[in-house]
Amino acid sequence: MRKRTVLAWLVAVVCFVVLMIVTPAIPQSQEYHDFADQRTFFGIPNALNVISNFPFMIIGLIGVILCHHGNYFKLSLQGELWGWTCFYVGVAAVAVGSSYYHLKPDDARLVWDRLPMTIAFTSIVAIFIIERIDERKGMISIIPLLLIGIISIVYWRQAYSFVLLCTV
Repeated sequence: MRKRTVLAWLVAVVCFVVLMIVTPAIPQSQEYHDFADQRTFFGIPNALNVISNFPFMIIGLIGVILCHHGNYFKLSLQGELWGWTCFYVGVAAVAVGSSYYHLKPDDARLVWDRLPMTIAFTSIVAIFIIERIDERKGMISIIPLLLIGIISIVYWRQAYSFVLLCTV
């Protein structure tokens, strides 16, 4: 069973890399950075866009604390604990990354907006594997899923930068 799991991951990673190579980069529209609220409040540009990220920090921190304090969520599997911890760390990081992006929205800062979300999303996929398929396979999948998510963001940024250079 172990060899089959490793083979499945290898096939998935190869397919992912091939798709990244053969598909063109999708350019980010510059209108994406125009938000409804562009007001400055107490010296904070795009104030409501920045401030509205604060609840992500609160929920993320509360989630991490409750995961590790007295097993509040009644997590029965060790893998669940790691998966939900990664998820809540990602949610808390959304507050920082998204606030940084919204202070001065541009393509370079958009990476920091998307990266924490990707960590949270890939953690949810790992949690589904842990809870629905197999704890061990799910535990093994946490790191590769996180890496694939991070690599996809880095690849998007690099490929998009290349597209911009070619059009100048």
